[in-house]
Amino acid sequence: MQPIATFSIVAYDPARQEWGVAVQSKFMAAAAVVSWARAGAGAVATQSYANVSYGIEGLDLMGHDRSAADTIAELTAADELRGQRQVGMIDKKGQAAAFTGDGCYDWAGHIVGDGFACQGNILVPGTVEAIAATFEEARRGAGELADWLVAALAAGQEAGGDRRGRQAAGVLVVRENGGYGGNNDRYLDLRVDDDPYPIRKLAQLVNMHHLFFGAVNPDDLIPIADVADQLQRLLIRTGHYQGELTGQFNAATRTALRALVGSENLEERWDGTGDLIDQVVVDFLLDRFG
Repeated sequence: MQPIATFSIVAYDPARQEWGVAVQSKFMAAAAVVSWARAGAGAVATQSYANVSYGIEGLDLMGHDRSAADTIAELTAADELRGQRQVGMIDKKGQAAAFTGDGCYDWAGHIVGDGFACQGNILVPGTVEAIAATFEEARRGAGELADWLVAALAAGQEAGGDRRGRQAAGVLVVRENGGYGGNNDRYLDLRVDDDPYPIRKLAQLVNMHHLFFGAVNPDDLIPIADVADQLQRLLIRTGHYQGELTGQFNAATRTALRALVGSENLEERWDGTGDLIDQVVVDFLLDRFG
């Protein structure tokens, strides 16, 4: 069994009722092992000689109102290899806790803050401190939990990160009914399994997720009639509309636009109904096909 030398952060955003975990490691597909989260239960990062049952059982316990601290205490007490384990947890109430076994390789340690815990092993000293400070600052500004978590990872890497180098990173954020289609909690689950600059690539993926699946800002809604001529010309170029160029948003143009929006995976931003459309959708289509 290989040690998963890693730095990670688990956190909770009470405003959006989101739980999340982000990780970077010199270990291929690290997030597939390290990261666990469930809406209404919490989030877990299990690393070093990772015990994945900490994720499975930890979420079950916290989902039944156990605190993060009590959950970690129970799981590590029953684990004969606890000295080699490292884990961070955030529970359903946003209370955080962490554990670093005395057998984890230097530098190893954790910081528990208000609504978050960050931890790491085989690190350049100062990495975890940078993660904590950056997360504290980021959550006071713009963006959402996924942005803050990735910013924290980037700061950890800048401070030194995993002594062995870089390979994989991931960010997982859950909230009730937050997933695609609204019938699951997996709002955002992005991984970079093998890349020389995994956090940089992860940040790009988060921005793409915001484009395709982010909430529509009501201030960005515009009358379709105002851009009907542009859209109709665009749809003629893409082959989705074969009718007459009228500059009017008629039924045929709506059908063609709905087909193009669906093929570009933007249906979460415009469902094909109504008289308004997200300016973000229009700008994306004009930039791609204009």
